[in-house]
Amino acid sequence: MKRRIHFGSVLVYSLVWYLCSCSAFYLPGLAPVSFCEEDQGGEDCQTVIQLFVNRLDSVESVLPYEYDVFDFCKDAKEKRPSENLGQVLFGERIESSPYKFNFKQNVKCKAVCKKDYKKGDQDDVTKLDFLKMGMQLNYQHHWIIDNMPVTWCYDVEDGQKYCNPGFPIGCLVTADGRAKDACVINSEFNKKNTFYVFNHVDIKITFHSGASEGWRGARLVAATLEPKSIKNTDENNPTCEGGSPMEVPGEFDNDVSIIYTYSVTFEQNDDIKWASRWDYILVSMPHTNIQWFSIMNSLVIVLFLSGMVAMIMLRTLHKDIARYNQVDQADLIKIPSSKGNSSLPYEDAQEESGWKQVHGDVFRPPRKGMLLSVFLGQGTQIFIMTFITLFLACLGFLSPANRGALMTCAVVLWVLLGTPAGYVSARLYKTFGGEKWKTNVLLTALLCPGIVFADFFLMNLILWVEGSSAAIPFGTLVAILALWFGISVPLTFVGAYFGFKKAAIEQPVRTNQIPRQIPEQSFFTKPIPGIVMGGILPFGCIFIQLFFILNSIWSHQMYYMFGFLFLVFIILLITCSEATILLCYFHLCAEDYHWWWRSFLTSGFTAVYLFIYAVHYFFSKLQIIGAASTILYFGYTMIMVLIFFLFTGTIGFFACFWFVNKIYSVVKVD
Repeated sequence: MKRRIHFGSVLVYSLVWYLCSCSAFYLPGLAPVSFCEEDQGGEDCQTVIQLFVNRLDSVESVLPYEYDVFDFCKDAKEKRPSENLGQVLFGERIESSPYKFNFKQNVKCKAVCKKDYKKGDQDDVTKLDFLKMGMQLNYQHHWIIDNMPVTWCYDVEDGQKYCNPGFPIGCLVTADGRAKDACVINSEFNKKNTFYVFNHVDIKITFHSGASEGWRGARLVAATLEPKSIKNTDENNPTCEGGSPMEVPGEFDNDVSIIYTYSVTFEQNDDIKWASRWDYILVSMPHTNIQWFSIMNSLVIVLFLSGMVAMIMLRTLHKDIARYNQVDQADLIKIPSSKGNSSLPYEDAQEESGWKQVHGDVFRPPRKGMLLSVFLGQGTQIFIMTFITLFLACLGFLSPANRGALMTCAVVLWVLLGTPAGYVSARLYKTFGGEKWKTNVLLTALLCPGIVFADFFLMNLILWVEGSSAAIPFGTLVAILALWFGISVPLTFVGAYFGFKKAAIEQPVRTNQIPRQIPEQSFFTKPIPGIVMGGILPFGCIFIQLFFILNSIWSHQMYYMFGFLFLVFIILLITCSEATILLCYFHLCAEDYHWWWRSFLTSGFTAVYLFIYAVHYFFSKLQIIGAASTILYFGYTMIMVLIFFLFTGTIGFFACFWFVNKIYSVVKVD
């Protein structure tokens, strides 16, 4: 397969893109392009509108395919725009098509090409079978004009209009007469065991004239189409009106000829501005209104629960600190007894219990401190990457029109943030008393990224075997390895050097030489129940957004509400922190001082609920069939779960670390 991305230029492109985006204002994609009529063109005004085609995908299969894999009309002089790293990782494959239009020249029923399939030709049989597979699994075209998706807009329930950024190859009426997918839109699609090819499209291009705006020509603000199935017999004189639909029998008994045609009309609309030309697509998304209600509902619930946690913590902790400080200040003061003239020491009246009892063990280094420090270093890297990426997305730099920008930004940021990962890991490992600094820095740089890359490589092998366009070319894999080992690993070593060079984090209390025995714990203060309960509240504040994110990934819907996502991100930080602090306080009150790993796993267990929800989503929402698609779904889901586990676990750990240091530094324990 041809690829226009060169692995040697990936790093340069990514860095330049990132630096440019940081200093730019909102750009909804490319700069505006002006179009003029044929006799008025020039360098600043194009006359020909080129239609580009992207990969084809389906909600019933995880495997996308390039346009060229199907036997469609191809451009004689095929052009492939240079793709950025994010587009390659997402499997986007954009190329030119034979659909070319002169600006403001309406065309009616123009033939593009004719495809003949002979019954006895094995090559034709293979091509037609693959086309049938695409129609059976409801594969969708994705066409692009002026960096804008060509949408198929149709009416849905309640009189609303939905604009789909793709349209199907065709549809199928099963052997039992059941019309699948798009076959329900036409009553003429009624023959059993028959495929109907959408071989004709009526395209309407809307433009905004610059005559009154002070700029030359016009700018395209919308592109819509309506797919049709029309059987034409004469390629030179197609009619594209009336007649029977283009049928492809389920059994290849006779020769089949498919003539692909199109019509195009131009319409002027000066009410639509070029900067808001995506609005008609995004506003028509069926989840928009639900999104507003659901997000506000979740926000109120989470803020209420967070307030409850904060109130409990402040009131309870305030009483404990006041009581313990009062004990220390009135160490020898006698108070009258209610039973007579005798007196009792205040210490006997208020016996120490709970979290102060374990002050000599609370900072005892944890078991497997090496692994914990490595996880926290990687989690810090992921946290900073996520924060900056979402912030840039809120500013509009990573809008859907900026294809591949979101993934490119995330990868570049992850590569450049190796230094914080190495520093945090080394500093905490030194605090835990570790001495194997070489092992620590190597694991920080290689362990979690290695697991992700191994999973990603196995999924890529399956895509290669299946011939999917989502398969990453070998050159891009080499480029990713170069970014990892050439930039991220050295930066991790630099961060680790400064982390080990600095002194260990000073603890507010000394650690006893002999560990204190932990008393018998109740069911709710045992490790496993506490960890399982700790992930419920954080997951409750993200599962609504998680539904829309999974829809955008697996159901190929556009995700653009990054403002809401950033808000949920902040709520997730607060909720993970407060839930972990609350459970940590309960465990310390029960005189269980093993909080290091528990604080990480308590909020990190949210990732387990994410995996359970992903399994539920797979069986209840998706129509994916086939072993390869199933393996790919769960393979990529495991990468998401691991990243989310490190991210949430790190949030909970540092919140609890701050809390424990705070209370033991405020209270006099010596």
